[in-house]
Amino acid sequence: MNALHKLILACCSAMFVNVLMASDMPAPQSATAIFAGGCFWCMEADFEKLDGVIAVESGYTGGSVKNPTYHQVSQGSTGHAEAVRIFYDPQRVTYEKLLDHLWRNIDPTVKDRQFCDIGSQYRSAIFYQNDAEQKLALSSKLALEKSARFPRIYTEIVAAGAFYPAEDYHQDYYKKNPIRYKFYRTNCGRDARLKSLWSETH
Repeated sequence: MNALHKLILACCSAMFVNVLMASDMPAPQSATAIFAGGCFWCMEADFEKLDGVIAVESGYTGGSVKNPTYHQVSQGSTGHAEAVRIFYDPQRVTYEKLLDHLWRNIDPTVKDRQFCDIGSQYRSAIFYQNDAEQKLALSSKLALEKSARFPRIYTEIVAAGAFYPAEDYHQDYYKKNPIRYKFYRTNCGRDARLKSLWSETH
């Protein structure tokens, strides 16, 4: 065996050991949360910045039509809301923290709209998937109501149903089309409204 063969064998052996070691390592824990807060492009961008969030998927939920399309949902005829399904590591970020992040990134004072987008498809909502999530969601909403920060909160807390992923071109839209995304978000007044709602002097 010449020197080159020995070198290749050594490299392959090292790679094989690394693969075995990687397969023995426990996979990171993952849980999901489903929220609606208007434009799912914006919700996806806001949550993917949060430490402990593994991935965010844009989609539709809360309606009666199976496998709805963006065209159908945007017309407001299916009952669905634009929503996001958040995959997160519960050892790094809690569901309570996700709820707090949600409140700070939506306008809970309006019904069937968010910022410049109007219609039930843009409503804000927490779609709980079990009793624990329901309890935490209700508790977070009650705490916000007791704070008397806002006269009324319209964000829904409802049981989760089927979640349908949106079309591919909607996924990670803010990364794929940063200029168009920034133009939309700025002109929709989302950040200006959030600053007004959640400033410490409010």
